[in-house]
Amino acid sequence: MQYLEIITGENNPKLRKNSAEVQKISQQEKKIIQQMKITIDKKKGIGLAAPQVGILKRIILAKINGKKIVMINPKITEFSLQEKSMEEGCLSIPGFFAQVIRSTEIQVKFQDEDFVEQILNLSDIDARVVQHEIDHLNGILFVDRIETKKF
Repeated sequence: MQYLEIITGENNPKLRKNSAEVQKISQQEKKIIQQMKITIDKKKGIGLAAPQVGILKRIILAKINGKKIVMINPKITEFSLQEKSMEEGCLSIPGFFAQVIRSTEIQVKFQDEDFVEQILNLSDIDARVVQHEIDHLNGILFVDRIETKKF
């Protein structure tokens, strides 16, 4: 199985669309997930959203504690009031990094690869990655949230 090409560009209209909810896990979704796993490894990312590879479905991958977690239809149900500014980058905007303020803790509800509902409480970098990837599902890029620019 091959990896998928990453769509790039801050003004790329393909990255600015909302993604559709996944209604069930078919062979097509399973194939997409496997290709996304290969892609995230090849590109050395810590997160990847389906829109970044041209698929407008609500599927993300996040490396949490070194393990690739598939989240289908992820929804953040709680945000901490505490926020922190950290430098972020994105596979879709290579070579650009900026400070972004995000909640330090979140609770996320999603379906796993077997379409079983899960809830995770995440903090620090894990919470940041999931917030960043869910933004992709809503057509939002991290550059829309930057605090200061750094090339």
